[in-house]
This record gives sequence, structure tokens and C-alpha cells, in this order.
Amino acid sequence: MYKNILVPVLFDEHHDTQASFLVARALADEGAKFTVVHVLETIPNYVTTEIPGEVIDQARQEVQKSLTQSARALPNSVPMLISGNPGRSIVDYADENNIDCIILASHRPGFGDFFLGSTASRVVRHAKCSVHVIR
Repeated sequence: MYKNILVPVLFDEHHDTQASFLVARALADEGAKFTVVHVLETIPNYVTTEIPGEVIDQARQEVQKSLTQSARALPNSVPMLISGNPGRSIVDYADENNIDCIILASHRPGFGDFFLGSTASRVVRHAKCSVHVIR
């Protein structure tokens, strides 16, 4: 069905990365390309001035290592670490890289999501490609 699939991942206990990978494999055409992406939210400047640069660099390296390990579970995948607002960054990445499907894990929405919106709802509303949300 799809040839260029984007799978955003989070590294917490509430998101099931393996379920996203299973759905991605099921929806992929033979020879499909997978991109496993993690979005690091931008840290405000007033915070970064108080944190030593080495600490920020080390944290980024640890996330990159986790992302690379996670991506190994999905054949033909490329790990990609990007920065920004998660909802906006996922949609922008998909638009810029000709993604034809986004497989996105989501938590059950809470009361705050009705006012602020979640990453998944932003991606569903703004992506130009198909979006499959996994719960």
C-alpha cells in the first residue's frame, strides 16, 4: 500500500513502538522505505543558558542511541532525530520528504487535550498523507 512510511517514536512507557512497527510492516509495499523519527522539543534559551552544553550534548547523544537501537527492529529503516514542536515537525518532515503514510502511536486523550490538542490530533488534522493512529 505505502512506499515511504514515517514512524514517530517516543521513549516512554505509554507508547508502544513495537505496535507501530507491526502496523508499518503490514501496510508497506515490498521494498518500502521506513523512517523512524524522534522529535526533541526545543529548549528555550533562558533554560539552555543555565545548563552546561556538555549535558545537552550528552542527552542528545543518548536519545540518538536509543533511536538507532529502536530503528533496528524495523527492516530498511533510517533513524532520524529532529528538533521542534512534535506535531508541527512531524507534518513538516512528512511534507518535505514525500512521506505517503505516518504511523503514529497515541495515548488516550486527557481533559487538557480538548483545549491544547495532542501531537496525534495535530498530525491527523494537518498531514497531507495518510495517518494511522495506534492506541
